[in-house]
Amino acid sequence: MNTNLFPFEDEKNTATLTCECVFKYGQPILYVCHDEDDGTWQFLCGKFHNADEAMVVGLESVYHHDPSISTIAVLPLGYEAERENEKSDWKVQAK
Repeated sequence: MNTNLFPFEDEKNTATLTCECVFKYGQPILYVCHDEDDGTWQFLCGKFHNADEAMVVGLESVYHHDPSISTIAVLPLGYEAERENEKSDWKVQAK
């Protein structure tokens, strides 16, 4: 996959939310939401976390960490996408 072509409409330095499981411990991104109220992207492992386990990371860093999120780069505001594992297809729905 060519990570030189940035697939998101948002700026590369857009702040996103993720969890330590994804960025510190290498777990796959299994849940993504694009918040309707403020446009925040969240890229999570799919498990429940406390707020102190959250991380703020630039969108480009998340994309380079897991280029497979390019397939949901056009996720509309107010929608979420989930998958069972990193090889599964994303299931998209309104929140």
